Amino acid sequence: MKILMVLTSHDQLGSTGKKTGFWLEEFASPFYVFKDAGADITLASVKGGQPPLDPKSDEPDAQTESTKRFRADKDAQALLAHTHPLPEVDEAEYHAVFYPGGHGPLWDLAEDSTSISLIEAFRTAGKPVAFVCHAPGVLRHVKGADGKPFVNGKNVTGFSNSEEAAVGLVDVVPFLVESEMQKLGAHYSKGQDWASHVVVDGQLVTGQNPGSSEASAKALLKMLA
Repeated sequence: MKILMVLTSHDQLGSTGKKTGFWLEEFASPFYVFKDAGADITLASVKGGQPPLDPKSDEPDAQTESTKRFRADKDAQALLAHTHPLPEVDEAEYHAVFYPGGHGPLWDLAEDSTSISLIEAFRTAGKPVAFVCHAPGVLRHVKGADGKPFVNGKNVTGFSNSEEAAVGLVDVVPFLVESEMQKLGAHYSKGQDWASHVVVDGQLVTGQNPGSSEASAKALLKMLA
């Protein structure tokens, strides 16, 4: 069982002068769900190498058992430091793909033609694809087989407008995940802010927020079982 995880390479939080990137829990929790299930995991990012970590996800109140496990796992840290550049990745080598969130993907992966083509290749092959928190935003330009937006008519979730307002970044991000999904014709749903909420529609898995990371990964594994 080979699973690809795709991370952002973008580290600037709009014009704020602050840093962003991927959210640690959204990487660590799924990584260990997959690893503990015996999966062969490959990590990739837009530019390759060490993807930028959102510094807020490294603060004490954002830590979970998975993030603590990662901080003690030198092998996992080395793997993350040497992600493959996305253009070198071939969908045919993997059974599924998982995109962790963080704000970074809204700037690079959402607009990246290589990522878009990769997701469309997984879709064409009928393989599971999963996205958590802000990562559903990378689907904004992905097309379905009918040429319409991939998420059109599908049940999805993702970081909610109310959660974005709670972190004070509504006017900073290039687009709001919830609003974008609705604009594309998706059937968007959400749970309570910060509570786990995962939606499965066919081979598509979406999770609402960091707390949905583990459940999203388990939903993907269930498809591969």
